[in-house]
Amino acid sequence: MDREPVSELNNARILVFGASGGLGAPITTKLARAGARLAVSGRNTDALTATGAHIIAADLRHVDSARTVLAEAADKLGGLDGIVIAAGVVAFGPAAELDDDVVDDLLIVNYLAPLRIIREALTVLEPAGFVLNISAVVADQPVAGMSAYSASKAAISAFVASVRIEARRSTIRVIDVRPPHTETGLATHAIAGNAPHLPTGLTPDQVAERIVAAIVNDETDVPPPEFTTSS
Repeated sequence: MDREPVSELNNARILVFGASGGLGAPITTKLARAGARLAVSGRNTDALTATGAHIIAADLRHVDSARTVLAEAADKLGGLDGIVIAAGVVAFGPAAELDDDVVDDLLIVNYLAPLRIIREALTVLEPAGFVLNISAVVADQPVAGMSAYSASKAAISAFVASVRIEARRSTIRVIDVRPPHTETGLATHAIAGNAPHLPTGLTPDQVAERIVAAIVNDETDVPPPEFTTSS
């Protein structure tokens, strides 16, 4: 029997990567309040205990993490209707000064890890399910002093756009969201360099609200202009 798209979140089985992060946490809270059944993964598993969700420890830099986390989540929840990828790292500094290890980490966490998750999701998600990746405004508008970070976000955004077309036959919805600068605190935890002066960004709650709305409203692409400063 054909399944309806996951637009009603009550009892939807959803896995959130990066659930302890600045955006992952409020997204997880909103999904839980909407009645979703959750499995969560993040670096700070202690911070995830309050969610009441099934916690899966994982390091997304490891090649097999996507496969093992999705398999455990699907087993625990009895299947998966949706996946949210809210994990990421940032680095600052001129391109000429970028260290190879920093570039590797940016590409592994921001590009290769989501690629592996999405690739695996296409074989695990129930028909009419969704996978949502959070990219960033720099995917559309690269920023000086953030060249490698911008490139990593642009790469995964391009991958998502292509996979969205491929996934139509399987009825899996592939969603790319690219919010403007948001006050998640990520800039203060850069893996290299110091953040330049940035204007005040959106609140994580505002961005999380818009992301959950994209799931509910059957959207597939949420570019920066779709986010507003209004709550």
